[in-house]
Amino acid sequence: MQPEKKKGKLMKLETQAVPSTEKLTCIMFDMDNTLFDFVEAKIRACQEIVQHIGCGDALELFQYFRRPGHGFEDWNNILDYIADKGVFSRSVYDECCQIYETEKLKAVDPYPNAVHTIRELKEMGLKIAILTDAYSNNAKKRLEKTGFTQWLDALFCADITGSSKPSHQTFLFALNALGLQPYETLFVGDSLHRDIAPSKALGMLTAYAAYGDRNGDMNKRSEAISPDFILNDISEVLNLFGPGKRA
Repeated sequence: MQPEKKKGKLMKLETQAVPSTEKLTCIMFDMDNTLFDFVEAKIRACQEIVQHIGCGDALELFQYFRRPGHGFEDWNNILDYIADKGVFSRSVYDECCQIYETEKLKAVDPYPNAVHTIRELKEMGLKIAILTDAYSNNAKKRLEKTGFTQWLDALFCADITGSSKPSHQTFLFALNALGLQPYETLFVGDSLHRDIAPSKALGMLTAYAAYGDRNGDMNKRSEAISPDFILNDISEVLNLFGPGKRA
């Protein structure tokens, strides 16, 4: 079973000893659905597309992006959809791609408490890094739109690391670039399979951003994955540090 989600306080798994955060010097975050609701942004962009072409359903189009094959951000998903709806032309395709990018970025907003939490962690003297499967051009636009850029020490994207999660290589690339040991780093992400399992296997502390998991995290693949902490709000990361650290 997946770890229980419960509102009100940070949860530690009952079967484990309370992990120590004393040696942490860096908090490494996933980006999409950990700092902001990217699924909602994509659905809203899909709504604008179906309105533009005059047929279809936004959730149906969104499912095209979740298929294996093209990838979660590939415009070929839009091409396939409008072709299946019988409305394809080069001009319609170009218009839909432009609508998708414009409306998606417009709809990206930080989760409540997210910017405040990142700022607080930075003010504690912790390094703040992001490790994402997004490509640099898209990641930078989203981070600038949501106001996180000024607090970051490092940004690692798929085109920088040369690999994608859950490959251990992408995590090792980030750790090596920052000169960090795994035990010095807490990884925060919304995917048990892609974020928590590989970072924990490498010896990093892990915090599952349950508030952002819009996929049920592939259920069976995630049954045996146990994060060190479960977050029901991003601000609960701050509860991992005592008054001394936060002074």
